[in-house]
Amino acid sequence: MSARISRRAVLAVAAALPLARPALAQGRARVVIIGGGFGGASAARWLRRVDPAIDVTLVERNPRFVTCPFSNLMLGGLRTMQSISFGYDQVRAAGVTVAIDTAIAIDPTARNVRLAGGSTLPYDRLILSPGVQLNYAGIAGYSEEAAEIMPHAWQAGPQTELLRRQLEAMPDGGLVVIAAPDNPYRCPPGPYERASMIAWYLKQAKPRSKVMILDAKDSFSKQPLFMEAWKTLYPGMVEWVSKSNSGRVTRVDAKSGKVTTDFEDLSPAVANIIPPQRAGQIAIALGLDQGKGFCPIDPVSFESPAQRNIHLVGDAIIAGGMPKSGFSANSQAKACAHAVADMLAGRAPAPATLINTCYSTAAPDYGFSIGGVYRPNDQGIFAEIPGAAGTSPLGAPRETRAAEAAYAESWYSNITADMFG
Repeated sequence: MSARISRRAVLAVAAALPLARPALAQGRARVVIIGGGFGGASAARWLRRVDPAIDVTLVERNPRFVTCPFSNLMLGGLRTMQSISFGYDQVRAAGVTVAIDTAIAIDPTARNVRLAGGSTLPYDRLILSPGVQLNYAGIAGYSEEAAEIMPHAWQAGPQTELLRRQLEAMPDGGLVVIAAPDNPYRCPPGPYERASMIAWYLKQAKPRSKVMILDAKDSFSKQPLFMEAWKTLYPGMVEWVSKSNSGRVTRVDAKSGKVTTDFEDLSPAVANIIPPQRAGQIAIALGLDQGKGFCPIDPVSFESPAQRNIHLVGDAIIAGGMPKSGFSANSQAKACAHAVADMLAGRAPAPATLINTCYSTAAPDYGFSIGGVYRPNDQGIFAEIPGAAGTSPLGAPRETRAAEAAYAESWYSNITADMFG
């Protein structure tokens, strides 16, 4: 069964969420959103659609947002940095005030956000979409400085460009090592799509080279589909080493170029080290993770149980069955926008149905996907509705794989237009 959720199904979910909402009876409600990615930009634009009377301010430190989805395609030479970078002009055109600045402090009691530029933003409700921060200490010897030699490229932008340059500079016959983290982390299939895209580039430019994935776990998302793709497209070029086979990277030495596992030392031509992750620092600083690394939420309102009037969406939250993906963040943001508008108007928010589809590209004409439909459950997380979506089939003809690669391109165009116009 294909995981591609039809446009009709997406529209049906959106139609179930009414767009017209009355504003607060007295004055304009103020919502501040921190983080301008898949969660934050989606929440900002959708909240304006839900209730145009709400005053929405989006705080984002960068004037252009570089998407992690499709950044692997840049490593494969199929995309440019410009094609995965977006500005906020259309977000502003939707009536959102966009502050290109950094939020440095939140006062939940006074309900305001202080920015590095010196201004203070008052809010009635705050939505955080802080993404993830990298836990460099999770791998001995790794650090921000080491990442300039052994890039993680897990926050798209300069690190992605650095990794691409290293791939271009490496000799034919060299080894590329990808260290994949243990769960949970942003984009579960991401390291394996990356291995595929790097293998695609190497097959064209440096065919005697090899990609080795050193994994901190014993299984991974879409594993049978990736294994099938590697056997079909890159026989003998991509090797996956599981945790139980001493695949977990325990130490790196950026100066010597060594990558160490429980079993051996390797000296790859290129080392892509993806460390463990946790919620963005601004959420951790407020204690919204409650010591868990990622943040619990009420799955109906997205409000933090640790701080009233603060809501969270995206990679930073504990979302049960929902993976940490761009589509998940977009879907959560829209549901959160409705919940925030309801609560500002004194109404109890209704549980929403959320969707996620995750495409992976193994070659320009070879893609596959996994999808799910989710609702809140009595454990306070999102549970997948059985049979509502699914996974691309094994053994599909190349025409099917080519069609899914095209669907992935369409998905990316549509979701970035939804966020950034």
